[in-house]
Amino acid sequence: MIDLRSDTVTKPTAEMRRAMAKAEVGDDVYAEDPTVNLLQQKAADIFGKEAALFVPTGSMGNQIAVKLHTKPGDEIIIEERGHIFNYEMGTPSVVAGVLIRPVKSASGSGILTWAEIESALHINQPYYACPTGLICLENSHNLAGGTVMTAEQCAEICDRAHALDLPVHLDGARIFNASTALNESVAELSKNCDSVQFCLSKGLGAPVGSMLLGKRDFIEEARVWRKRLGGGMRQVGVLAAAGLIALEETPKILNVDHENARMLAEGVANLKGVLIDAERVATNIVIFNISDANLSSSEICAKLKEHGILASPFGNSIRMVTHYDVSRKDVETTLRALKKIIQQF
Repeated sequence: MIDLRSDTVTKPTAEMRRAMAKAEVGDDVYAEDPTVNLLQQKAADIFGKEAALFVPTGSMGNQIAVKLHTKPGDEIIIEERGHIFNYEMGTPSVVAGVLIRPVKSASGSGILTWAEIESALHINQPYYACPTGLICLENSHNLAGGTVMTAEQCAEICDRAHALDLPVHLDGARIFNASTALNESVAELSKNCDSVQFCLSKGLGAPVGSMLLGKRDFIEEARVWRKRLGGGMRQVGVLAAAGLIALEETPKILNVDHENARMLAEGVANLKGVLIDAERVATNIVIFNISDANLSSSEICAKLKEHGILASPFGNSIRMVTHYDVSRKDVETTLRALKKIIQQF
């Protein structure tokens, strides 16, 4: 199967498997797993942060950050299509006791401006208003089609937020894709953020795991909440070993995924009944609207599956995500199948 549902479906490389088999391990609950410790130190160094913590999932990393930055009864500001709001099961309200105030990006890019954020803030409001406790950003932005936020844009938001004593958390699940697209380091893209989460298990290709980064005392407290949430892992160096390969090697080839995504977007743009601005496809996510086609997104995806291709329906749109297990030839095959399906009806 050509699996374009997500970059979470990548299989570990042969190098990752060898590293996992040979990994030196210890009990990570005691902070004694040398491979985990090395991964955490390398991640912190790459991002220019004081410390990092290996967590099982990106959602856990995000939710620990929300918990530590806020107090019950606070609001967090996020773009309305943000992952923390849409795909983390309402956990901010369950675990942190906070509300989410979604804000629409007027440009449609998913990248909020300070003016848009400022209009939603509750600072120095009457006591009965829900106070703003945290701003959450996302880079690249998943549901906006992998759009990217520059270091300058992020720094402006962080500086203005900090002037109001508001922390900023960055959901950087795919920040290495943003870094590749913008030719800016992940350290620059997250420089002023109080905390950052990024995934090893998406485009970087590791089988499991994400990293949470921030100041040393923040990470020490995050370790406590990782355990509370069931993320106390033991000889987890076997997974961290794959994460090290993903962190060191895969960023070098992400440009290929981006080239394949642009090729896919440009091909889809030429199909009848499909709407997409291929010029806005900056990373590895391609979302196209099929409202004017004669089939629904679910019907198109079902027919693609008959051709050995997997994609994700989202309302009137279809999402396809390239990764290192998808070749240029696979993209060509996908475009031929789509053309046949759409033109047939």
